[in-house]
Amino acid sequence: MTMKLKRIGIFVEEMKRALDFYRLLGFEIPASANEEQHVEVECNGIFLAFDTRETVQVILGSFQEPIGNRMEIAFHLDSRETLDESYRRLTSQGYIRHLEPSDTPWGERYAIIKDPDGNLVSLVA
Repeated sequence: MTMKLKRIGIFVEEMKRALDFYRLLGFEIPASANEEQHVEVECNGIFLAFDTRETVQVILGSFQEPIGNRMEIAFHLDSRETLDESYRRLTSQGYIRHLEPSDTPWGERYAIIKDPDGNLVSLVA
């Protein structure tokens, strides 16, 4: 069996608010997507899918508010300087800091920010 990761679904309370965060992270997402209930953005062959909670409820039959962190999404950046600048740009806009940029024992630079819906978004270089 061959398996390939196709899509990561992100459930959002407010589409524009969520997309603004990912735009600031570097994704090109048209303003027209702000009013959609489902948006997909391609990232190196994998799609990030954003669905409003109302859409999720229709598709899955229910929606339960998450308790705690269920997963993390990590984005690889091309340099430590790019990571630090991205972290500064996001936190200066009021996004919640979860883990300040730091160098790990295994040689990566690593930081975590929460997106508007509380998902952990890691920046790695």
